[in-house]
Amino acid sequence: MTLQNSSSRQQNQLSRIEGKLTIRKVEIERLGVTSSKPFEVVVAALKAAVGHPDMVEFLKATNSARTYADLERVVHSSLGRTGLMMFMELDHGGILRTETGLAAPKMVRFLIGNPLIMKEMAKHVPDAGSYAPVTILVDQRSDGVHLTYDKMANLLAPYGNPDALAVARDLDSKIENLLAEAAG
Repeated sequence: MTLQNSSSRQQNQLSRIEGKLTIRKVEIERLGVTSSKPFEVVVAALKAAVGHPDMVEFLKATNSARTYADLERVVHSSLGRTGLMMFMELDHGGILRTETGLAAPKMVRFLIGNPLIMKEMAKHVPDAGSYAPVTILVDQRSDGVHLTYDKMANLLAPYGNPDALAVARDLDSKIENLLAEAAG
């Protein structure tokens, strides 16, 4: 009896908020490339292609920019030759290795992007801000080093905005070139 009451209460709560929540189905295309190069070489190549701003200083500078031109200068000075920058590096493999005490697996998640590219997508599709910066996962498996990325154009396709999709496709192209170069 208590279980039914709890279940009924949950259904009533869901009914009350159901009109406020939306669910959008998104089909994801995952771009992947496998390299025969050592993990460290692939990671180093990826890192060499993107900018590495001091994020504390970058945020101070972007927050204190008084004009859009000032903001552009800050961002452009932080980009690498690919027009992208590193926001964060997460060593997922380190967490996994802590449990086993072994030297494997090696797995790193990179958050990479360009705030100006994000702006161009988000001004047409605000939800684009939840996908940028993008994730690139680099992990070592028995058949080589895998680099994977979920394509931005697929994430934004359900919104049906051609302007945002054009920017997303350009970003996808930049990331695809970056992965191919790093896997080299």
